[in-house]
Amino acid sequence: MSLKAVVFDAYGTLYDIQSVAEITEDAFPGYGEIITQVWRIKQLEYTWLRSLMRRYQDFSAVTRDSLAYTLRILGLTYEGDAFERVIEKYLHLDLYPDATGALTGLKPHKLAILSNGSPDMLDVLVRNSGLDRLLDATISVDAKKIFKPSPEAYELIGEVLGTAPNEVLFVSSNPWDVAGAKSFGLNVAWIERVTPEAMALACVENELVAPLTMFKAIRTQMDELGFAPDHRVRALSELPGIISRDDPGIVARP
Repeated sequence: MSLKAVVFDAYGTLYDIQSVAEITEDAFPGYGEIITQVWRIKQLEYTWLRSLMRRYQDFSAVTRDSLAYTLRILGLTYEGDAFERVIEKYLHLDLYPDATGALTGLKPHKLAILSNGSPDMLDVLVRNSGLDRLLDATISVDAKKIFKPSPEAYELIGEVLGTAPNEVLFVSSNPWDVAGAKSFGLNVAWIERVTPEAMALACVENELVAPLTMFKAIRTQMDELGFAPDHRVRALSELPGIISRDDPGIVARP
């Protein structure tokens, strides 16, 4: 495999979306975890529904609408300040601990993000986390007005970076994104942070399935869509080693 670029999904891959839970719990004591999980599920559903209906609104609007839905169905009343405080966290999501080191180790490849995030959200998030110093491009699907996993969204990689699909390794922890990227023709690495064994154990050990466990069962395992990743790894830190094995001309940095 001769790669020219490594392109990352943002939310859930480089940035830990579960890091919003501290803010949701502070704003709505006792409801932090259930808010976090329902919010993310509805956020993804709204991207797919709007794409299918051809009624695009950017990810900022989708994120706000899905949070409003979540608070409403949980029967939670709130002041505007609490709502905005929770929304603001999406501009300050925590990086996964190995993200910066992994990106550093992947140079001299071109490095980019391809995300459903709107440009204003992504630009601030990338700058706040310091990844702007490592990335060659931050690509938003907003340019196509349709969300991943639509093929039009993945087309943006070649348009921005000047690469063919077989010259790109796309990295995502989201199974639906992995399937979409592989269907488009990209080389794909799946970050499998949750194993089926761990989920099964969590279900057995608890009489009631916790919201986080339910979320993991719905959103963290590879879907039955007929597409499998080329690489299956547990952490971002494994990526430089994979590329150096598959592309002998590249030596992985520590």
